[in-house]
Amino acid sequence: MNQEIVESFSQMAREKGIDRDILVGIVEDVFGMMIKKKYGLNSKYDVVVNMDKGDIEIYLEKEVVETVEDPSIQITPEEVKRKSGDQLEVGEEFVEIIPLADFGRRLVISAKQNLNQRIKEIEREAIYNEYSNSMGEIVVGEIYQIRKGRGEILVMHNKNELILPRSEQIYKERYKKSDTIRAVVKEVRKGSGNPMVIISRTDPQFLMRLFEIEIPEIYDGIIEIKRIAREPGDRAKVAVLSHDDRIDAVGACVGMKGIRIHAIVRELNNENIDVINFSEEPLTFIQRSLAPAKLKDVQINLDDKKATVLVANDQVSLAIGKGGQNVRLASKLTGFDIQVVKEGGEEEEYDMDLSEFRDELGDVLFHKFFDEGYETVRDVIESPKEEIVNTLGIEIAKVDEIVAMLTKGLEEAEVENEEDDVPSVQDIKQQEERNQGETAPEKEPS
Repeated sequence: MNQEIVESFSQMAREKGIDRDILVGIVEDVFGMMIKKKYGLNSKYDVVVNMDKGDIEIYLEKEVVETVEDPSIQITPEEVKRKSGDQLEVGEEFVEIIPLADFGRRLVISAKQNLNQRIKEIEREAIYNEYSNSMGEIVVGEIYQIRKGRGEILVMHNKNELILPRSEQIYKERYKKSDTIRAVVKEVRKGSGNPMVIISRTDPQFLMRLFEIEIPEIYDGIIEIKRIAREPGDRAKVAVLSHDDRIDAVGACVGMKGIRIHAIVRELNNENIDVINFSEEPLTFIQRSLAPAKLKDVQINLDDKKATVLVANDQVSLAIGKGGQNVRLASKLTGFDIQVVKEGGEEEEYDMDLSEFRDELGDVLFHKFFDEGYETVRDVIESPKEEIVNTLGIEIAKVDEIVAMLTKGLEEAEVENEEDDVPSVQDIKQQEERNQGETAPEKEPS
């Protein structure tokens, strides 16, 4: 029975990855509780566990006395003679070896259940410590279950179950069972069962870790990521700073022909990533954060953390971005509430940065256009189609399809922009004059 119990405990420890010394300590504690339950709380005992031999030996120690007052720690010479055949004098110690069979099957089963519970507690604590120490780090696991109702995805990592909630998934991504997935450990919660490990693909920390993996200068600390603003699946802005004057931070992150940044973009399902140089000077940082728009003027209120940006009419769409995304991300990145104001004067034709249609064009085609100097939508739709065919080497039917798509997108964005129009300088002045007129005190009658 001894060997059977020890072997079952050893196997359990191997499966759960529990240290043998820890297991021996648990076994000693569990069998100590059995002894106290059978022989009393005051009993003196020793439990010896030999994991190599698969043996457990239990020794009960008693003092030899003439008259027994406490049977749990005392024994008479006559009882010693009867049990072992030894003749001991009063005052000596009698050590009795207790077979496991003496405890009864019920007590042994109870001990095994107790041991299982203790091992599970150690396993939970080990999982909690492992992932608590990995907070903010990327893990690679395999999707083994997709819960359609709640939208959660269960990921298996090192035989542990991790949870990717719907809120931490990139909305454009579609997942399948057995897919390999990368995510960052965001949170570890203790519960009644195993700890709940929450992973994320939308957290800015995930983007930061991807930069560290793909860009050695960031991993080595030569380039530092100062701030990240992100709308997962659509666009992100990353502010970087080089600690070596010889290294261009933005160039190192983008890589030759964009090879480094493309690896990150692919991992994030074609999320557009703008990499800019960080600056402690708010004016410079705001100008860089609103790229590719060219700004006419920037007025900053440091106390209220607000900035008013003046742009030409043809730069409004670039400054604001699709659905206001560019200015929103710039505000998050800089920490300033940025208001875009368009310059007064003649209305110019509405235009959009071609990067707004990067997903629709695809990465390869977008870079073909960009490399040939097509930076805005109007650069494409107002160019002769034969010129595009000859320059990019694509078929005329494909050009027709692209022009139709860009024209429709430009018209829809223009309507949206008019509905939520950016105020001009004159609009602001007129509004201020109206406000002053409303608040001016009435003149007393003469």
